[in-house]
Amino acid sequence: MDIHRLPNGNVTVASAARCARRSGVLFTVIAMVPISMFGAAKHVQPIQLPGYKAVPVHYGPLNKMIMSVQINGQSANLLVDTGANQILLDASAAESFGVKPSQRGLRYIGFTEVNGQLLPVGFVGSLTAGNMNFGSSPVTLRNSSQSDARNSGVDGVFGLDILTRHKAVINCRTKFIFFRVNGSRPLQLGSVALAEKFTKVPLRREETGALSVPCSIHGQPARLLVDTGAFVTTFNEAFVSSLGIALQPTRASARFTNSMRRKISVGEINDFRVGDFKVTPAKFGAVALPEFTLRQGNTRISGILGMDTLYICHAIIDLDSMNLFLK
Repeated sequence: MDIHRLPNGNVTVASAARCARRSGVLFTVIAMVPISMFGAAKHVQPIQLPGYKAVPVHYGPLNKMIMSVQINGQSANLLVDTGANQILLDASAAESFGVKPSQRGLRYIGFTEVNGQLLPVGFVGSLTAGNMNFGSSPVTLRNSSQSDARNSGVDGVFGLDILTRHKAVINCRTKFIFFRVNGSRPLQLGSVALAEKFTKVPLRREETGALSVPCSIHGQPARLLVDTGAFVTTFNEAFVSSLGIALQPTRASARFTNSMRRKISVGEINDFRVGDFKVTPAKFGAVALPEFTLRQGNTRISGILGMDTLYICHAIIDLDSMNLFLK
């Protein structure tokens, strides 16, 4: 199955596991034949954005955008995931960092709900990345059997709570995330991006906290979740089939948070637009997405815009102006 082929390097995908989130989808891709891996130029120096601090990220297997951080002074790797509303840590990793479930009576909640599960909330005394100090923060804890975090090479998830708090600008192509320093002026990225021939697509924060963008296939309007934790772009099977797009079965399957597995199909999509941006024709995945992904408050979702497409289209996710820039 060739969902996308990126320009530099390949990786064979054996399995992929995602930490559950309140608004996103947890699935494991089984027996996926090779999809491509990112290979942007090494040692790229970030452009300087006034009032922002740049933190490098790197890409691991399965298109994972990984940020190296320090948790209570100890090194950790977190998956940068715009599909997650909060920081999630693997419980065993958290314990090694000195992070434990919070006790009742403290100023932060003791439990939080993630996809119908009540999970304990711990407290990180210090969280830093590069020269950016995020201070202290509550974190949601999941055990290894629930998250599969340690098996996937990361210790947890870096979610939207801190990304939005610091009005992050995520450059998927150059491998840098820019965080606004308190008190600095908002960044006017739009004029610069448009001068560089990017197309601006408005981002919307749904009731559930999820980020979504408008899209269309063959002129049929829909909305997609913008999810840097999703390794490939995937559409809801019923939506794609309703447009008359032929789907072919694959050996891949998806496992969702309710442990249900569903087969993934692929289909050639030649008229796919994100906002006004036309995506290069390619094969995309299709699966019967669960209801908790399809229904984001009052918004009906038709698919997930994942890291493969975001990288190919030079995506810049601007959580200050709430725009997605594509080229």
